[in-house]
Amino acid sequence: MLSKRLVSTAALCLVLAAGTAACGSAKSDGKAGDAKAGAAQKLDTGKLSAQDIEKQAKDALASATSLKMAGTVDTGDGAMELNLTMDSKSQCTGTMAMPGMGKFEIISDGKTSYVKPDTAFWTAVGGPNGAKAAELFKGRYLTGFENDPSMGSLTKVCNLADFSKKITESKSSSDKVEKGSAGDVNGVKTFSLKSTDSKGEVTTLQIATEGKPYPVRIEHAGAKDGNGKIDFSEFDKPLTVQVPSADNTIDFTKFKDQLKTA
Repeated sequence: MLSKRLVSTAALCLVLAAGTAACGSAKSDGKAGDAKAGAAQKLDTGKLSAQDIEKQAKDALASATSLKMAGTVDTGDGAMELNLTMDSKSQCTGTMAMPGMGKFEIISDGKTSYVKPDTAFWTAVGGPNGAKAAELFKGRYLTGFENDPSMGSLTKVCNLADFSKKITESKSSSDKVEKGSAGDVNGVKTFSLKSTDSKGEVTTLQIATEGKPYPVRIEHAGAKDGNGKIDFSEFDKPLTVQVPSADNTIDFTKFKDQLKTA
């Protein structure tokens, strides 16, 4: 039960994040440094159509070698929080939290992934042995589950190429995209696009107008898919990952046996 819940939590974070963006575009929060990196470029929002602006934003996102995403998505039971930095080498570091289930940290060096749940997470998903597991494995990372059928998909959380592909290719042709107005997100000059899907739910995308046209914020409002806002930043910034020491990790196959007797 623990392994399935853990992987589903991680998967849900990415699915919801990508799904929200897919309702009308891509997402991101570019800070001032990101947008100024290519100051010679400027998005001509007056001449370009909404579809052309959206394409430029998606192309920019697809070309990013790294990025950070941070925000919340309403799951119906409360707010899910996501704070994750990833790159094109499948390296990542960050945290994910689910309402009523606590939080866990995830680290990947591109080959091996490590997950460290907090006490609340252990207690929520560990079943009858949750409290004991929280104490037994306190502060330690789980690893070695890449080939486990129930946990293997967790390693895909850090795949930037796969994440970008989900966003840029999953927009429905029936969605209506309209031009919005100029704005400012975290100090970055932006222009908005509004996308309305067949259910009438609206996604607003803020795109940097100077430098590369990275999506810098996406907000979704809808009774069916839930509300959410995600910012993206640190585009193309090199990511340095520090993996846990061997004495601070637990092999997942051994962990499953230990949990039974915790």
